[in-house]
Amino acid sequence: MTNLFRTRIKGSLADSNLQSALDANAERRLQVRQNAFASLADPQGLRARAHLVRAEVIEHLESYLELFIEHAQVNGIQIHHAADADQAIKIVLEIASQTGAKLIAKSKTMVSEEIGLNHALEKQGIQVVETDLGEYIVQLRGEAPSHIITPAVHLRRQDVGKLFEEKLGLPYTEDIGIMTALARRTLRQVFMDADIGISGVNFGVAETGTLCVVTNEGNGRMVTTVPRTHIALMGIERLVPTMDDLALMLSLLPRSATGQKLSVYTSLLNSPRRSDDPDGPQERHVILVDNGRTAVRESELREILYCIRCGACLNACPVFREIGGHAYISIHGKGSPYSGPMGSVVSPALFGQDDYGHLARASSLCGACREACPVDIDLPKLLLKIRAGIGANQAQYHPKPNAPELLAMGLRLFSLAATSPRRYAIAQRLVGLFGSLATLLSKGDPWMRLPGFSGWGYSKDFPRPAGKSFRTRYSSQIKPKADDHDKSPRPGDISATGPTEIDTAQIDSRELVKKFAAELEALGAKFIFCSPEAVLPKILELLQGRGIDEILAWDAAYLPGGLLQRLSETGVQIIHPTGETVQTNSHIRLGLSGASAAIADTGSLLLLGGPGRPLTVSLLPEIHIALVWAKDVFEQLNQVLQLVVIKEAPAAVLISGPSRTADIEMTLTIGVHGPAELHVICMESS
Repeated sequence: MTNLFRTRIKGSLADSNLQSALDANAERRLQVRQNAFASLADPQGLRARAHLVRAEVIEHLESYLELFIEHAQVNGIQIHHAADADQAIKIVLEIASQTGAKLIAKSKTMVSEEIGLNHALEKQGIQVVETDLGEYIVQLRGEAPSHIITPAVHLRRQDVGKLFEEKLGLPYTEDIGIMTALARRTLRQVFMDADIGISGVNFGVAETGTLCVVTNEGNGRMVTTVPRTHIALMGIERLVPTMDDLALMLSLLPRSATGQKLSVYTSLLNSPRRSDDPDGPQERHVILVDNGRTAVRESELREILYCIRCGACLNACPVFREIGGHAYISIHGKGSPYSGPMGSVVSPALFGQDDYGHLARASSLCGACREACPVDIDLPKLLLKIRAGIGANQAQYHPKPNAPELLAMGLRLFSLAATSPRRYAIAQRLVGLFGSLATLLSKGDPWMRLPGFSGWGYSKDFPRPAGKSFRTRYSSQIKPKADDHDKSPRPGDISATGPTEIDTAQIDSRELVKKFAAELEALGAKFIFCSPEAVLPKILELLQGRGIDEILAWDAAYLPGGLLQRLSETGVQIIHPTGETVQTNSHIRLGLSGASAAIADTGSLLLLGGPGRPLTVSLLPEIHIALVWAKDVFEQLNQVLQLVVIKEAPAAVLISGPSRTADIEMTLTIGVHGPAELHVICMESS
C-alpha cells in the first residue's frame, strides 16, 4: 500500500460520523438483500445462469455488439463509438454543439464519472446538473460519489441540511422528507428546462436494440423522456442476448443493489419520438464506450467485465464497510469512481496497474464479495491476480515477487511444512504444544495479542492454537460411511438450464390478482378491484377527496369505453399532454393511464408509450391512477418481457410502486421525481 492510501484509510477509520453512516448502510443493505433473495425459489441456480449469460456475452462480444447496433439503428437510435474517454467527451460536446445545449440534466451513470464528463462540459460553459438525489448532494459539495448505488452514504442528515442552506438558500432542516421535497422542487425545473438528458444504460438487449435503464426516484425516466435530446453512455460490455436474459438479470440486479424485487422504474427504450408520438426525445443517441474494456477482455482479468454494477460486493466487504468509497485513491491521490472489491479490480484494469494496483491489498480475501455477487464473479481470485501484478495490457504475464521479505519468509516456511504430510503433522503438534503452554501462562485467555510493531498486528488479535488439532480429534472418532451422507443435490449444484416453464392456464386468475394486489400494496401503492362500471365512482371519490378538477390522461381509446366522457360531464377537465406542453402541464396533480399488463410476482405494471399514451402522464403528477384488466395479470416478469407490443413501442416502463429514495441516511422517503401515490384499479374481465 502507498503512504497516501494508508493516510486516507486512517482518516476514514478516525471519522466517527463516517463510521456510523457506513455501519447503517451495511446493516440495512445486507438485511434487505437477504430478504429479497429469500423470495426466489433457486437463487444459486439463477446466479449460475447469470454467470453463463455474462460469460457468453464477453466471449462473443463483437457479434452481440454488431447485433445490438443493427437493431438499434433500425429503431432510429444514433450509435457512436468511443475508443477512450477523450473521444466519448468529444462526441457529447459535438451533440451539445449541434443542439445548442446550455443545460444538461443527468441521471446516474458511472461511465460519465469514469471519463470525467461533467468537468469537461463545464469547461465549455455547459451547465450539468445531477438529478439523482444522492448524486445531486455530492455534486453540490464538490465531491465524487462514495458508493455506486448510494452516492451520499458517507453523509448525515445534518450535513445535507447545512448544504441546502448554504448552496440553495433553503431554510435549515433535519427532516429528510422536507429535504427531499425541496430537492424535488428545485430539480423539477431543471428537467423542464434541460436541452439534453444524459443517462447510463444498465443493459442493452442485442435481439431488439432496446436500452434498459433502472431507477427508483424517477429521474432516469425524466432525462430520457422530457428533454428533446437523450444521450445514453454505455460500456460496450453491458449487453444481454435476449429479453429472457434481461428478465434474468432484472431478477438479480435490484435484489442485490437495493433489496427490491424490481426497481420502481424499469425503462425500456426502443427509439426516439416518432411523428405521431405525444412525448419522448426527438433524438436518442447511444455512445458505446470502450475505454480499456477490449484490453481487459483479452487479459486474465476478463471476468470483471461480467460485473452488472449492483454494489453488493461493496456492502458485503469488511474493508469497504470501514473505510468507505473515498478512501480508494491512486498513488497520486486521485480518487477512483469504482471502489470496494469490484473497484479494486476495475480501477487497475481500466486505469493502470501502476496507479491503482495497490487497491487490491485492501482486502481480507474472505470471499464475502463473491458470495454477494449476483453473477458469481470470483473476485478474490481477481484480486490475487492484481496483487501478482497482472494488468490489462500485458501480452504475457511473468510472475514477480512482490511480498515483504518477512511475509515471504513465513510463506516459504509454511510451504515447506504444507508440502509434506509428515512435516505438516509435526508442525501441528508443535503449534498445539505452544498453544497449550501459552493458554496456561495467560490464565486461559483464548487470544494472542500480536506485536504492534508489525503494523498489521497493531489492531488485530489472533486466536490461540488448540491443544489438539482437528486431525487428532477426528482420527479418534468413528468415520461415517460414505453411504450415510445425504446424496441429494445442494441448491448450488445445478445445471445451467433455462427458466422453469409455468403453465399459466393452470393458475387461477383470481389467485394471480390476489398475489399482484399483495405485492403492490407491500410497495406502498393502493389496490382496488371492481367491475368496469364501478371505475368512474372510484375515480371521482379520489378526485373529490383531494379537491382535484383537472387531470392528465391517455386518449379515450386506451381507457374503458366512455370513461373520459363521463368524467368530463362531471366537470373534470381532461388534458392530453404532449412533449411541447410539458412546462404548461407540470403543475397538474393527477394522471390517469391504462396498463397493458401486470406482474403478480413483483406487483409491477407495464405501460407502453406511443400515440395516445404519453408516458409523462404516469411521471409528472404527484398522483397516478392506472387501470388494468384482471385478464392481463401475468405470473412472472419474463412472460411480460416476451410480449411483442414492448418491442413495437417507442418506449415502455415497468412501474413498481410510487417513486422513492433512501439516499439520505438510508431513510426511505416516498415521492421524489415521480408520483408519491400510485392507485391501481384492477377491473374484472368479462
